[in-house]
Amino acid sequence: MEEKVKQEEKGQNLVADSEQGVLEGTETSKKSRGKRRGWLILLAVLASLAVILFALYQIPAIHDRVYFYVTSARSKIFYFFKPPAQSEIEISDETSMSEQIGATLTAFVPTATPLPTPEPTQEQNETQAAVSPTATAAPTAIPPAVQLEGIVQEYQRFNSCGPTNLALALRYWGWVGDQMDVEQVVKPRLEDRNVTPSEMLTYVQEQTELDAVLRLGGEVDLLKRLVAGGYPVLIERGYVNRDDGWMGHYGVVDGYDDAQGAVHIPDTFNGYIWIKYDELQKVWDEFSGYYLVIFPPAEREIVLGLLGPDADPAYNLDRAVEKFRQRAETVDRSEQYFAYYSLGELLVMKKQYADAAEAFDQAFSVYNWLPVDDRPWRMLWYQVGPYEAYYYTGRYKQVISLTYKTITDTPQPALPETFLWSGRANVALGNIDTAIFDFQRALQWHPGWQPAVDELTALGVELDP
Repeated sequence: MEEKVKQEEKGQNLVADSEQGVLEGTETSKKSRGKRRGWLILLAVLASLAVILFALYQIPAIHDRVYFYVTSARSKIFYFFKPPAQSEIEISDETSMSEQIGATLTAFVPTATPLPTPEPTQEQNETQAAVSPTATAAPTAIPPAVQLEGIVQEYQRFNSCGPTNLALALRYWGWVGDQMDVEQVVKPRLEDRNVTPSEMLTYVQEQTELDAVLRLGGEVDLLKRLVAGGYPVLIERGYVNRDDGWMGHYGVVDGYDDAQGAVHIPDTFNGYIWIKYDELQKVWDEFSGYYLVIFPPAEREIVLGLLGPDADPAYNLDRAVEKFRQRAETVDRSEQYFAYYSLGELLVMKKQYADAAEAFDQAFSVYNWLPVDDRPWRMLWYQVGPYEAYYYTGRYKQVISLTYKTITDTPQPALPETFLWSGRANVALGNIDTAIFDFQRALQWHPGWQPAVDELTALGVELDP
């Protein structure tokens, strides 16, 4: 009997344990389902936030600000581990050409620009005299201070100082648009790091009802004369950012003041600023003194009259060459890099490629001498004359070396001109597959860019319509 009772108690205990297990299992299952539900809610919230953030990112003002900070942070990390200025520019010994290469180059090098005399010729003087009756002569006494009205400062989008400054200058003459209108034509992708003065000249003449002239070797006295005549001047200059070092930057000069000894610029990065005459001339010379003057077509002769002898493009180029040749020989060594580089760029424009290549060799020799923190390693983003000079003197490996350094020294190689010249050099070396890749990369960063399209077409590559 006692044993039977024990068995019943044991059975009851087993049932109780089983029920307890079921209860505990049910509780565990509830907790597990609760955790899963919590994770699902969290994922739903995160997905919703992602959708909201994506939608906000499409708003131009937010997109530009976020893109700037994200790109800047990525660049700082990249440059911390791979400082571009620490590596030197190798100057190859490809200085001689075989007769076969020399003959080939002679066949396709563009015709050189004729060399005019350094001073205005009698014909130029007669032309100027003929223009004078219909043109407004330059003021005999330039006012000590002028401030043009009508240019309102606007802050630029990322990598967009060229389009923004061009928009400022165009709006002065009644053009309706903004920097994004210019970007769509001259740099369809925001990442593209540079717009050249020639591209801006083409935009004015082909996309607007205005006209423009582009000249070199500009000086402060000329700026004052043009501004006093009512014409703002768009210039390209060097600019040092304390965090990022040296870079190129555009600006519109819309005023000057002799009492301050400075010009006024509604800067697209720093707001309204004044720059001392001497400082402006120094950083302006870092870009060969490029300047663009925009005007209504009916006022072309007035502007040419204000330019004087520099109205003649050939004379202007020759004068600029001599200016920078002398500058390269006389300035302090710390400034020789820019002087030789500008000289090389100008000689490329004259199609004097051998002399240009020699000037660039000198520039890069000085570059390697400069303290690391003072090296303007971004220069090939803006002016690609060395590629052209070395290419047309048969120094293809030098072109490849320079383009490779330029591309690998930046976390985002949005440099279509660099890929274009790399491709051309690879074609010359017989590396056709690599060249095709280069030209396609150029189009990646500048969709529809005609020079890259032409190169691919010449290689028989069919492009998507």
